[in-house]
Amino acid sequence: MISLKYNLVRLPWLSLLLLLGACAQQQPLPTQMPRLSLPVQLHVERHGQGETDHWLLVIQQEGAALRWSMLNPLGVPLARQLLLDGRWQADGLLPPNAEARTLFAALLFALSPAEQLEELYADSAWTLHQNGRSLADDGSTWHVRYLEKGGFELDVGPTLTYRVAPIAPAGARQQ
Repeated sequence: MISLKYNLVRLPWLSLLLLLGACAQQQPLPTQMPRLSLPVQLHVERHGQGETDHWLLVIQQEGAALRWSMLNPLGVPLARQLLLDGRWQADGLLPPNAEARTLFAALLFALSPAEQLEELYADSAWTLHQNGRSLADDGSTWHVRYLEKGGFELDVGPTLTYRVAPIAPAGARQQ
C-alpha cells in the first residue's frame, strides 16, 4: 500500500518532466539567418486529422531577430515568437505553442533560397527535388512541394500538411 502511494505521488512529477522534455525539443534551424525579402505575409491552411484551419502569418525583421506572428482569421494572435541567435523566444504573453514553432522552423527551411541551403543547413540531411525539397533531422521530417504563384505545400508529419500562399500587399498587382 505504501509503495502504491509513493508511486502515485511521483506520477505527476514524471508527467511534468515528460511534458517539459517534449516542449524543449529543438527543431532544425539554419546556422544563420537566410537572406529573405521581408516583411512576408502568408496565408497558412492547416490540414490535419480531418480538420482544416486558416491562419495569417507575418514574418518581419526585428533588429537581429525574425518576428513570427500567427493570427486566426479574426485577427486574434495564436503564436508570437522571435528567432534570435538560433533560439526561439516568446514574444508577448501568449503561452508556448510547440506546433507553431515546428511550423515556423519548417517554413524557414521552405523559404530559404536553394543556393543558401548548403551553408544554412550544413548539419542537417536535406535534398532538393524537381519541384521541392526535403529535410530529415533528429525526428523531424519535412517535405516541401512548390506550386504556382509562390505557394507551396509543407508536410511536417504523416498526417499534417500546410498549404502556404503569399498574400500580396495592398496595391500590389497580381500576375
